[in-house]
Amino acid sequence: MVYSILILVLGFIILIKGADFLVSGSSSLAKRFNVSELAIGLTIVAFGTSTPELVVNTIASINDYDDVVLGNIIGSNIFNLLLILGLTGIIFPINVQKNTVWKEIPYSLLAVVVLILLANDVFLFNAGSNVLSHFDGIIMLIFFFLFLGYIFFSMKKEQNAESSQTKELSLKKSIIYIVLGLSGLIVGGRFVVNNAVEIARALSVSEKLIGLTIVSIGTSLPELVTSLVAALKKKADLAIGNVIGSNIFNIFLILGVSSIISPVNYSSSFNFDVALLLLATIFLLVAMFTGVRKKLDRWEAIVLFLVFVGYLIYLIIKK
Repeated sequence: MVYSILILVLGFIILIKGADFLVSGSSSLAKRFNVSELAIGLTIVAFGTSTPELVVNTIASINDYDDVVLGNIIGSNIFNLLLILGLTGIIFPINVQKNTVWKEIPYSLLAVVVLILLANDVFLFNAGSNVLSHFDGIIMLIFFFLFLGYIFFSMKKEQNAESSQTKELSLKKSIIYIVLGLSGLIVGGRFVVNNAVEIARALSVSEKLIGLTIVSIGTSLPELVTSLVAALKKKADLAIGNVIGSNIFNIFLILGVSSIISPVNYSSSFNFDVALLLLATIFLLVAMFTGVRKKLDRWEAIVLFLVFVGYLIYLIIKK
């Protein structure tokens, strides 16, 4: 098992570095072709920090590790919302733009509601089993492309006042970075999935628990680093936008792709975790109208962080 743990850690390192290479190469390429910094941030960087989840889920779907597929996404979103926003808000209370309050946070709430409706076939439609089918995957991808459409429509209204801070690499170097990044994501993803399952079997714990904890936290490290650095630099939009955008990407894009690759059997035991994600998203939305409006106050961030600690303890006890 020690060998599996070492390879798992190596897999996470390769995943994170691969995502970094992919973002750097893609951002440089976008800048070379005069794509705005805002477009880069909302699309390439957001997608880049979610690529570890995408690769891990793709590999898990191919191997029919359904609990890893679901645990990774649900756990990552809980981690993003409770721990990352909790920590960043404790460091520096987060001011939130009007569009994020009225459009992006509600859209992330919609993502959770859609997941609940699509996954609970037995309870809602008296079906024989709970499955995220190919058709469900298509529905989620439609919502994802609607979100992309909203982003590009919003960008047209934005005035890009600041000069781009993206480092421009040579065309050859940009392509090398992208290839290295994608290769790292594939190799790292295989290491993470295969060895996480091996550890679960060796410890006699469920793949669901491993997915909700080790895998989801590991694949969310890019979001954690990005948001913490943004908080320290007092870049509130980046800190919260990274988390909300990633949560939308995770459900609509990554679960959508996973379901299209192979139908995902949904265990009703995940409903507790999804309910927590739903309540946490509602809490974030309500927090925009309590205390200082359009701001995640420090006490609200502390609540998010303490709920995460409680959830982690619950998972460990329940194993």
